[in-house]
Amino acid sequence: MNIRIGYGVDVHRLAPGIPLVVGGIEIPSDIGAVGHSDADVLLHAICDALLGAANLRDIGYHFSDTDQKFKGIDSKILLAEVMKLIEAKGYSVINIDSTIILETPKMNPHIPEMQKVIAGLLKVDEDAVSIKATTHEKVDSFGEGKAIKSYAACLIHKS
Repeated sequence: MNIRIGYGVDVHRLAPGIPLVVGGIEIPSDIGAVGHSDADVLLHAICDALLGAANLRDIGYHFSDTDQKFKGIDSKILLAEVMKLIEAKGYSVINIDSTIILETPKMNPHIPEMQKVIAGLLKVDEDAVSIKATTHEKVDSFGEGKAIKSYAACLIHKS
C-alpha cells in the first residue's frame, strides 16, 4: 500500500467587521480573518497538507489569490476541489491532525461541528479528523489577537 504524509500551515491577519470562518463554519466573533477567500485557516492548512502529500504543489498554485473567481470563495469549495485532485491520483484520506492557534474566541466549543463538516468533505469518519485549539499565551501577533494560524498533517493512501 502506498502511504504518504503531508503537512500544511496557514496564517491570516485579523480585523474587525469581518466574519470569522474556521473549519467550514462561521464562529461568532467581533473579528475575522482577512483574505482573498473566506480566509478559513484550518481548511487552507488541510488543503496544503493534502496537496503536499499527493505531490500536487500548494493551495496558491491551484487557487491563486490574484484570480477574481476565488474572491470571497467558501473554502469548503476549495477543499472539495482538492479532494477531487487527490482522488484523481488514486488517493484517499486516512486521517487529519490539526491545530488552530487563536487567542479569542475559544474554538473548543465549535470543534465537533468542524469535525462533522470536514469529515463530510474528506469522505471519512469524524473520528479521522482531529482538531486541537490553543492560544499563543499572549505572545507575538497571535497572542495579541492580531492573527490566526493553523497547522495540519494528513495521512493518505493509494487505493
